[in-house]
Amino acid sequence: MDTSIRLTNKQAPESTAEHAIMRDVPYCETVGALNWAALATHPDIAFAVTTIARFTANPRPTHWDAIKQIFHYLAGTRDLWLSYGETKHALMGYADADGSMAEDRCAITGYAFLINGGTVSWSSKCQEILSLSTTESEYVAATHGMKEALWLRSLLSEVFRPFAAATTLFSDNQAAIALMCDHQYHARMKHINMQYHFIHWIIEQGSLCLIYCPTDNMVADTLTKALPSAKVKHFAAGLGLHTK
Repeated sequence: MDTSIRLTNKQAPESTAEHAIMRDVPYCETVGALNWAALATHPDIAFAVTTIARFTANPRPTHWDAIKQIFHYLAGTRDLWLSYGETKHALMGYADADGSMAEDRCAITGYAFLINGGTVSWSSKCQEILSLSTTESEYVAATHGMKEALWLRSLLSEVFRPFAAATTLFSDNQAAIALMCDHQYHARMKHINMQYHFIHWIIEQGSLCLIYCPTDNMVADTLTKALPSAKVKHFAAGLGLHTK
């Protein structure tokens, strides 16, 4: 997606001509097709598809242009395949959050889990709460990533064998990591819903290990915001999209 364009509901068709143009545009059908690609084979477009899907009720030519940009990107990366076996690594994950410029002001949570160099699970969606700080947004994102990690560990344990070591979850916010790894009382964080503090027990139990990851290497960054093309392709490689 173009990083300079902000898509909002206020861009709804205003003139009769715009309404006539959009009436003949298969917007919903196209969003559905792109959503299939984002869920099945292209985690790198998950944020873009999530964004354009917000406007299916009353899209405008600006939103349709954004869809065309996604197709241009897919055409340019048609040789990329979600591949496994490039590296030999056990289950590991990345969790990130970014403040949203949408009307609801909710931050975006993005996480991705990889096995042997390829992504097996990913998500990009708005948070349910209105965060008061970046640290809180990252805290909530890591908790959502933790829940996915627990499910994947349970599934893989039944299929193969129980995990002997903790699953690594990378985060690029050191303040959030510090809060998640200790059990001290913090006045500025006391308003956070108790469900998000469950991650303390998971870390103490030894099922999850939080490690700091610089933003330049945070592959989940592409699941939380629009980025320049070079960065999108860099993180797509990190997600396991390679040429055959």
